[in-house]
Amino acid sequence: MNSSILLLASLFADYGGWRADSQFFDLIGSTPLLAHGLGVAVDDAKTTFTAPTEGEYTLYVRTRNWTKYWSDAPTPGIFEIFVDGQSVGVFGNEKSEWHWQRGAKITLTEGNHTVTVKDLTGFDGRFDAILLTKSSRAPKDDLATYLSLRKRLLGLPLSPKRAGSYDFVVVGGGVAGMCAAIAAARTGSRVALIQDRKVLGGNNSSEVRVGLGGRLNIGLYPSLGYLLNEFAPVTKGNARTPDVYEDEKKLAAILAEKRITLFMGYRVSEAIVNEENKITAVVATDVINHSRIRISGRLFADCTGDANLAVLAGAETHMGRESRSEYGESSAPERADTMTMGASLQWYCLEDSVVRPFPDIDWGLKLDEQSVQVVRRGQWYWEVGMRDDQIADAERIRDYGMYVAYSNWAYLKNRYSKREDYACSYLGWVSHVAGKRESRRVIGEFVLREQDLKNNVIYPDGSASTSWYIDQHYPDPENSRRFPGQEYLSCGHLDPMGFYPIPYRCFYSKDIVNMFMAGRDISVSHIALGTVRVMRTTAMMGEVVGMAATICRRRKCMPRDIYHTHLEELKSMMRRGVGRTDMPYTQIYTLIDTTAARSEDC
Repeated sequence: MNSSILLLASLFADYGGWRADSQFFDLIGSTPLLAHGLGVAVDDAKTTFTAPTEGEYTLYVRTRNWTKYWSDAPTPGIFEIFVDGQSVGVFGNEKSEWHWQRGAKITLTEGNHTVTVKDLTGFDGRFDAILLTKSSRAPKDDLATYLSLRKRLLGLPLSPKRAGSYDFVVVGGGVAGMCAAIAAARTGSRVALIQDRKVLGGNNSSEVRVGLGGRLNIGLYPSLGYLLNEFAPVTKGNARTPDVYEDEKKLAAILAEKRITLFMGYRVSEAIVNEENKITAVVATDVINHSRIRISGRLFADCTGDANLAVLAGAETHMGRESRSEYGESSAPERADTMTMGASLQWYCLEDSVVRPFPDIDWGLKLDEQSVQVVRRGQWYWEVGMRDDQIADAERIRDYGMYVAYSNWAYLKNRYSKREDYACSYLGWVSHVAGKRESRRVIGEFVLREQDLKNNVIYPDGSASTSWYIDQHYPDPENSRRFPGQEYLSCGHLDPMGFYPIPYRCFYSKDIVNMFMAGRDISVSHIALGTVRVMRTTAMMGEVVGMAATICRRRKCMPRDIYHTHLEELKSMMRRGVGRTDMPYTQIYTLIDTTAARSEDC
């Protein structure tokens, strides 16, 4: 498209009240702005641009109608765009998929102009880019064409900038990745830590707000876990105020390590693998400006939770429930299926001294006195996407979580028989970042199974210990009856067990010879994931992986060589741990209380 101007939402000079939302970068191809105002219109986003020539331009906006999957009513996700103060249309009200929505034609003089994007509702309107073009042809909606158009119009460099070479490259900055990076650094390795968001901590960050589950300092190696204690929040709980999650403490812990180079806001988009099935480098894309960097390394760790690095490198992964015959697990279904544990979109309300209205929405879930959830906090059991693809459908899963939260709150505020109890209550927070429990798992040299856990089969490479129940989540039966196929509440099946040391062989890929894993993407079955996935346990996994990476550096070997040749050296390091023992102990809660499964105190 000749004489075209592309304005990326993420590059706007002033976001106003809009939020850069990078969590679906791989699906969308970029970082849209989101008007997450909880029913109150957010402040305008603004930027300027230069028209290279005078003439008539047609404006297009890359956007989507986010409620159209579930409602034919007019969508709330609408916004208006102004160029030099002149309205060129209202957007976000057409197709459910990302597409170029056409606006008005506008005459521009050569030179500088302004664009203002005005949110009209506060209900999560979104846009990714604005295109002004003299062409009579509408841009194509498919992602490949869009990426090609963007590369051409923005003049992005063909080759990524080199950003150094490291002993150990950790992809993913949740608690598992943080512990892996710190453990390796403290034992002498030069580490790169790549995080695709602007905050560390993953599900334990202020974006998602899940408390740390499980126990530290247990099992065969009780020194494991002191490391997490150094930067763990001191207050327990899910769906609390942002200060509870102490993001700044996590960042300070990484910045204090001289051997760690932190790359914040970079999404790994390519893995370079040689003929020996070793990753030699990764290419990461800045989620805001789309510049790319190349980070080389000798060893890598996939701590993404979604096994993103593993997939890029060509490692075997699995998602969903295995059949009973696959691993001989008694609790597995007769036939394999795609069911996973879901993602939680948590929320809470706050109290005021005056009446606080909320729109009586007509586009939401149809509720009544029996189906409405009479709560002031929606936390872990507000769980969506169990029947969906947690990777390919990630944005729709997140959106459904917001959709049901708004629907429930609107009913309590406007239609509930005891709505006077909520007159002065208002939505204080609804997460716009999904807290996932499960997606892809990497197949390692050993796959941990249900019977290993229940029979307490101790393998010679047992390492970080589990402490959680085998905790499986399923759609709540009553919620399924009322909303078949569109459940948003879960229930847990809890199978008690003792502490169990996870085999080290679960922590490295069978295919990619220099890639570790730590977190919920390690080599376990769907059933076994129920106990290993909680964050205190994944943190200790990361600590073990970080120490193993340093052994690989010292011995010039690969991860599987540690099990076969250097296991005693790893055991020695695990007995010592790398964390400080002189810190105030932050572990103030451990196992879940089955009697409080739906308690707002969790």
